[in-house]
Amino acid sequence: MFYVYILFSENKNKFYVGQTNNLEDRIRRHNAGHEISTKNGVPWKIIIHFVLESRAEAIALESKIKKRGAKRYLIDNKLPEQ
Repeated sequence: MFYVYILFSENKNKFYVGQTNNLEDRIRRHNAGHEISTKNGVPWKIIIHFVLESRAEAIALESKIKKRGAKRYLIDNKLPEQ
């Protein structure tokens, strides 16, 4: 199982999109400040996550969301938004 997730930081008013094979550990690492790309936005709230069968599918979806922009992707797909 692989996951694509969208996080939101109220501190920075920003979204972050990522993919992993261990969602709980990855979110914990983001909120513990262990990830350079997200340490300034702590705390991060998970908005939504998607479960995929392969890393290739996860990378493809992550790329699609990043190209569109997380907020726009959420709006266009009528998903819960911050």
